[in-house]
Amino acid sequence: MKLEGIATFVTVAESGSLSEAARRLRVSRSVVSERLVELERSLGASLLQRSTRKLSLTEDGAAFLARAARIVRDVKEAAADLAERRGQLSGPLRIAAPVTFGRMHLGPALYPFLAAHPDIQLTLDLDDRRVDATSDGFDAVVRHGPIADTYLVAWQLATSRRVLVAAPAYLDRHGTPRSADELEDHRGIFYTHRGAADWRFAQQGETRIVRARPSLVLNNGDMMRDAALAGLGIALLPVFIVSGALKAGTLCVVDVGVEAEQEYIYMAHADGQHPSAKLRALGAWLRAAFGEPPYWETEGRG
Repeated sequence: MKLEGIATFVTVAESGSLSEAARRLRVSRSVVSERLVELERSLGASLLQRSTRKLSLTEDGAAFLARAARIVRDVKEAAADLAERRGQLSGPLRIAAPVTFGRMHLGPALYPFLAAHPDIQLTLDLDDRRVDATSDGFDAVVRHGPIADTYLVAWQLATSRRVLVAAPAYLDRHGTPRSADELEDHRGIFYTHRGAADWRFAQQGETRIVRARPSLVLNNGDMMRDAALAGLGIALLPVFIVSGALKAGTLCVVDVGVEAEQEYIYMAHADGQHPSAKLRALGAWLRAAFGEPPYWETEGRG
C-alpha cells in the first residue's frame, strides 16, 4: 500500500471527481485511476462506486476514509515539522473563527503573518456557530467569550470588554437606564448563541444576570450593532465591534453602574493535541498584533 495511493483516494473523496483530484494533485486523470485501482487491489476492497455522472464511497470506502485522511494529514504535519526544525514554517493550517471578529480584526492581523511565511497553506473558516475543535478537523479555533471548555487548551490572545450600547434616538424615546433594575424594563438585542441570559454583570463579587425584554435575537455581531444603530434597543457588545460607532457618536455607552463580566479573545486546540510550531508562531503573532490592552480599546473609551 503506497502513501500516494492513499493521498489520491482522500483527494478524490474530498473533491468528488477524478478530474478535479487530478487537477489538485497535478497529475493526469489516468494516473489517478491507476493509483486507485492499485490501492483497492492492495486492500482487497472496493472503495468507490463509479458511474458516468458521479463518484460515491462504498461502505468500505467510507470506513477507510476517516483514517486515510488522518494518515495523510499526519504525514504532511511530520514533513512540516521537519521544515520547522530548519527554521521554516510550512504546511497546512486550519483555523475557525467568528465572522465579525475574523473580518474586522483577525484577517488584517493574519495577512502580514502569511506574507512573512508563504509556505503555510491556511484555511480560515468563519462561522458564528460554536465549532468543535476536537471533531471538525481544525488545528485550532479562535473564540470570544469566557474560557470554559475543559477539553480544550486555550491561549489568551487579548482581553475583551463588552459594553451596553444604544442609539441616541432610542435613549431619547425610552430614557436612559441608570441601574441594572431600570435596565430590565428596556428592549434588548440579544445574540442567538447566548440567549437572553447573556447580560451577565459583576456586582459585589457575584454574577448578576439582567433579563431585558427581547426586541430582536440575531446570530451575528455586525447585525446586532446595526440593529442598535437603527434604534431597536440596547445591545451588549464587544468593544471590538462598536468602537467605530462609539467614536462617531452614533452609539452611546449605557452606564448602569456595573460592568459586564470579563471575557477574552483566545485560541484553543484539543487537549492532548501537540500544537505545531506554526500554530505557536501564529498565536504569538496575534498577541503582539492585538496588544494588551488591545488596540480597539483606544477607540472605544471616552
